Amino acid sequence: MKTLTLDSGTIETIAAHNDEALRLIENEFQVRIAARGSELTLSADGGDADERIAQVTDLLTQLAELRRGNVRLGRDDLKTAISLKRLDAQARLADYFVEGSIQASAKKTIVPKSANQRRYVEAIRHNDLVFGIGPAGTGKTYLAVSMAVSLLSSSRVERIILARPAVEAGERLGFLPGDIAAKVDPYLRPLYDALYDMLEPHRAERLLEQGTIEVAPLAFMRGRTLDHSFMILDEAQNTTSEQMKMFLTRIGFGSKAVVTGDVTQIDLPSARISGLIEARDVVSDIRGIEFVHFDEKDVVRHPLVQRIIVAYDRHEETRRNGAEPPPAGRGAPRQDTGATAAEDGTS
Repeated sequence: MKTLTLDSGTIETIAAHNDEALRLIENEFQVRIAARGSELTLSADGGDADERIAQVTDLLTQLAELRRGNVRLGRDDLKTAISLKRLDAQARLADYFVEGSIQASAKKTIVPKSANQRRYVEAIRHNDLVFGIGPAGTGKTYLAVSMAVSLLSSSRVERIILARPAVEAGERLGFLPGDIAAKVDPYLRPLYDALYDMLEPHRAERLLEQGTIEVAPLAFMRGRTLDHSFMILDEAQNTTSEQMKMFLTRIGFGSKAVVTGDVTQIDLPSARISGLIEARDVVSDIRGIEFVHFDEKDVVRHPLVQRIIVAYDRHEETRRNGAEPPPAGRGAPRQDTGATAAEDGTS
């Protein structure tokens, strides 16, 4: 058992939202927390009880330090802090909420939610070309757009170029209604979504109208050299070798480029080589280029997404090994994922 004294403001922050954060800490670390005034009493059972109590003590102490540093933590921030400490007992929260945070705009401050996300943000800050490779939901595109908006707002770049290959994933562009703009717009919608989440709609519209921010199919990049720009190539696994080389050679003076993709979700015809996979082999040793790889632990969407990714990876591995996967709807017996109620509903 351990008694910890915190300032009343920190207690109020952690105990807000009907003690949700306290209950989440209890569930994640299997400890009991009793709050009385400015004191929290921590207790736990089991052979590693002292270790878990020490982890929670460190978490609460760091939350208090952040508050003293005028870092205001909302509900989602508290969940992020709890998740970070659960995954890494040595995690220093200031690395994420202070040094690692992105002031995308007056409207939005973005905090990395995993160690790989923090490495990704730091890689973009310190390199002119960064590849972010990993499954959906790991924040690759969102963090890249956040960094682009932040650098534009601070006048460190003059424009943002967001590009995607318009690959036909089970659909034929020619059969879709409308002109070419209407046909490719659905492929670019995820980039618009990230953009509008960080900027007020009227400002985003103005920047798009002025051409300061450009969202376009990858083919529109051909023949251009872009100085003082932040370029993002999304869904790069669906580029051909020629398209990837074309994009990488558009980088001009004072520019940064981020390439994101998931090599398990390639929609190219089977005879074509993915430009992303080839680039990983060709340019990985070049100074000034950094690759950051994400996995299912970095997924920041609904907890089910993480489990779905693991299930598909397991299925693909079984198929590669030559074993016959279970028929659809007739899978292996359900295994305990170890997920708590808090993971299912609140993290």
